[in-house]
Amino acid sequence: MTDVRAPEADAFDAAAAGRDGPAPGGPASASGGAPGLADWLRWAWRQLTSMRIALVLLFLLALASVPGSILPQEGNNPAGVTQYFESHKTLAPLLNHVGLFNVFAAPWFAAIYLLLFASLVGCVVPRTFRLAGSARTLPPRAPRNLARLPRSAGYRTALAPGQAAEVAAGVLSGHGFRLRRPADDGPGTASPGTASSGTASSGTASQAEPSGQWISAEKGYLREIGNLLFHLALLGVLVSIALGGLFGYKADRLLIQGQSFADTQSDLDEFYPGRLVTAADLGPFTITLNQFDASYITSGAQQGQPSAFDARVSYTASPGGPVRTARIEVNRPLSVDGAKVYLIGHGYAPEFKVTDASGHVVYNGPQPFISGPSGNFLSEGVLKVPGADPEQLGFTGVFVPTAVDVGGTLESVFPAADNPVVSLIAYEGNLGMNSGAAQSVYTIDTSGMRRLTAQPQVLRVGQSLKLPDGEGTITFTGYRQWASLTITHDPGQLPALICGMAALGGLLLSFVVRRRRVFVRVRPGPDGGTTVQVGGLARTDASGGFEEEFASLAAELRSAHQAAQDQSVAEPGLTAPSQQQGPIEQQGE
Repeated sequence: MTDVRAPEADAFDAAAAGRDGPAPGGPASASGGAPGLADWLRWAWRQLTSMRIALVLLFLLALASVPGSILPQEGNNPAGVTQYFESHKTLAPLLNHVGLFNVFAAPWFAAIYLLLFASLVGCVVPRTFRLAGSARTLPPRAPRNLARLPRSAGYRTALAPGQAAEVAAGVLSGHGFRLRRPADDGPGTASPGTASSGTASSGTASQAEPSGQWISAEKGYLREIGNLLFHLALLGVLVSIALGGLFGYKADRLLIQGQSFADTQSDLDEFYPGRLVTAADLGPFTITLNQFDASYITSGAQQGQPSAFDARVSYTASPGGPVRTARIEVNRPLSVDGAKVYLIGHGYAPEFKVTDASGHVVYNGPQPFISGPSGNFLSEGVLKVPGADPEQLGFTGVFVPTAVDVGGTLESVFPAADNPVVSLIAYEGNLGMNSGAAQSVYTIDTSGMRRLTAQPQVLRVGQSLKLPDGEGTITFTGYRQWASLTITHDPGQLPALICGMAALGGLLLSFVVRRRRVFVRVRPGPDGGTTVQVGGLARTDASGGFEEEFASLAAELRSAHQAAQDQSVAEPGLTAPSQQQGPIEQQGE
């Protein structure tokens, strides 16, 4: 783009150029022989810390996060995972085998994450030191022929060369340019295009330099700082995620209206601690679900779609502490004791009263049912009564909030409980709860049981079903609503937010700030005046704008020289030179 020649390289640009990609080919031995283990390790490190590999790893990390957004995850939707297993009995085990239901804790996701972290560290840390070292680096020396630059201009002034150079330096420094002048190089510094060693360089800069003076000016260093800030912030985001993975935790609790729970491992449905978190690190707060309300659109094209969810709770931050009330809504969590409680789901819990063959009430309360894929909260669930005598009882059922008979099949036409019914199938025998593996509360093992009802029995609120052979009675007494709560503690959340904002700021600096250089040479003219040459180039000017900036700067320099010339004429005892300023002659690509 330019023929600028300087005896030294731009340190920061050399560092940046080294990040363009890995060197082609395999490792090379320093001794010229076969590469050894150290050579292979150095080569592997160069590959890992190259920009190309970093971009590939970043793409893989984004791609690996897709299943975590599409599929239900064990950490935040265990009921959804159970439902997926029931709906996809062949596919679900395969997905679970490769960890797609717990993506962010899978070993392969951690491998991508750690490799990207190492790549960014290897990229950012050396560049940080290089940038710190080049922060005070002066611009390169001015080229001999400024007319060969992409932008150039020239004019004449009656000022002496030294005075013209001082005026130009004042204008450029006033615009925030970093300046370099011949005096900054010290004696014995070779000029552009001359030898730098041997007898050819024994002269001083004044001997090798054409008569006159020059000024090099550069600005736009914030662009490189923005680029580095973006990479440092991205590294900070990864560290924040790791901080949350080590010291954070996530837990789930399905809470029926009117019930309470404490933030203890034994009182939680699911508990996913960080690597360095134990049950003793949980907060000692308690929460009671006082009321849950769900509203739905009743007409129009979006009929049945939810319009609002509202969970009213009371809680204590510590044992014996004051009781406070709060409302938890979607995207409006409750903050307590450093944790946040989110509302992530809801459903219905039909209430049953069961008496056994002897007439004793062996169950009286709600049982949560989980909505299925059919929509409108048509929910499925089971009820286990291990305390029934003489045989244990079990029921599988379907809760229909707004029931309509369609061809002999019950369907729900609206998610609100406008016409609630429950359909039950009864069993007696051994529930298998006293031996073997633990069972889910949403499934029942009927392999050791006998079916008591040939067909599903439909009950409305207040109706009862008498079991055959005097085995007992079950009554559908009503329903409650339940809410699914997720408790999260993530110490890396705030640092991740700050780093994300810093990354955005770094990107803005990289896109908005342009790196540009302006050079000025002043030489004595053949007729006693002074010739001023101005040249400029933009290191990065994809969005344009440098042409106008350079033209404005050249005009300002000419005006400053004219003003200084007029002031010299006006001072007593000074004689104005006979030469006047000539017109600006601009050149550009």
